[in-house]
Amino acid sequence: MRANIATLSLIVMMGVAASSAQEPRTALHVPTAPDYNTINCSGFVTDQRVSEDYRLVSGEQSNLKLTFTSGDYVYINRGQDKGVRVGDRFSVVRPDDYAGDAPWFKWQEKLMKAMGTQYIDAGQVRVVNVQPKVSVAQVIFSCDYMQRGDIVLPYQERPVPPYKEAGAFDHFAPVSGKPVAMVVSGKDHSDAFGRNSAIYVNLGTNQGVKIGDYFRIFRYQGSTAETVPQTKDYQFMMYGFGSAPQRYSWNDLPREVLGEGIVCNVSRNSSTVMITFSSLEIYAGDYTEIE
Repeated sequence: MRANIATLSLIVMMGVAASSAQEPRTALHVPTAPDYNTINCSGFVTDQRVSEDYRLVSGEQSNLKLTFTSGDYVYINRGQDKGVRVGDRFSVVRPDDYAGDAPWFKWQEKLMKAMGTQYIDAGQVRVVNVQPKVSVAQVIFSCDYMQRGDIVLPYQERPVPPYKEAGAFDHFAPVSGKPVAMVVSGKDHSDAFGRNSAIYVNLGTNQGVKIGDYFRIFRYQGSTAETVPQTKDYQFMMYGFGSAPQRYSWNDLPREVLGEGIVCNVSRNSSTVMITFSSLEIYAGDYTEIE
């Protein structure tokens, strides 16, 4: 009996192995560019005026709903009187004016102010009904919730930059000699980032940046720009744990190259960058340079 069971098990295993051998192997999909969500949901910072003429003013079931998302019907404060037509597509954005309790690093507030206003990409709507002074639109794509007062802009397709050719990350890359800036903030006002995070850098078209450019991200040892308490001169001495025979300033030691990212959106003085590689956690206040 035991012999019969063992023989049967062996036959089944051989059949499974033969079947597996005949199945074609599926090639691993390697992305060649950022995906649709990354391009259209990463937000942006601009110092130029964003038209606020078109607004989301309400929506169906407004007595119950504070926010609106995919599939919901919302109302726009423009209709036939302003030339709105069924099928028109709009992007919905709003200023992200959240202010944290304290800046992450010393110059964060000043740099952010110079870059402009940070905006959230809330999603996209398509007009399904037009009335004399208002229009009804359906939410067809959501990045974030929508709410009364959100800004409605004519939809403009954003370019999708291709990734550069894959290669080994150079952890000791030399200084490029091109403009240097900082990681000032990130989507949702995050201050810590990794791969696929969206960050905002204080370089833009005024400094020659264009969509598809790559930024290298790095930091120096000995920097005490962060607002948390820090130990001075930790880069070459730490009480009770040794010290170097001489003093080393931040620019006397090699910089730490942390990662890199691709520019997905750009305005005059800022860029939205998606981190494509990180060897360590990246923080607001780290430095960037154009590769």
